[in-house]
Amino acid sequence: MTEKNAAGPELACAKCQQALVLGKVKASYLGNSFEVDLLRCPGCGFVYVPEALALGKMLQVEQALEDK
Repeated sequence: MTEKNAAGPELACAKCQQALVLGKVKASYLGNSFEVDLLRCPGCGFVYVPEALALGKMLQVEQALEDK
């Protein structure tokens, strides 16, 4: 992490050392695909999924898809 901006601390890829940038990421689960805006590395494509998103909204969507 380096300097802070309006969105919070700037994050960098541990592999490439490049700053992560916000962009569309295609996510899929149980045959369903959707696009979401997440931080990703422009070099290697690593996607950063914040803990709050992984344990909150994504968990809710996962449970809803499994219930169908």
